[in-house]
Amino acid sequence: MELVTIFKAFSPAEAQLVRSRLEVADFHPFVADELSAFTTEGYTAAIGGIRVQVPENEVADAREFLNAK
Repeated sequence: MELVTIFKAFSPAEAQLVRSRLEVADFHPFVADELSAFTTEGYTAAIGGIRVQVPENEVADAREFLNAK
């Protein structure tokens, strides 16, 4: 099963929020590169971003779900 990045965040909290939303909607998300985040002077950042990924067969539906308001 290949994972595809559908969202990039620059804070672990934002990535985990997106992951949680996807899980509740019965998707199978994975957060990649979360450990690459670093904290300095109270700010957290990740070089290149923290990736939220889903299996390739869920990509279209997951993107549609995230884009829905």
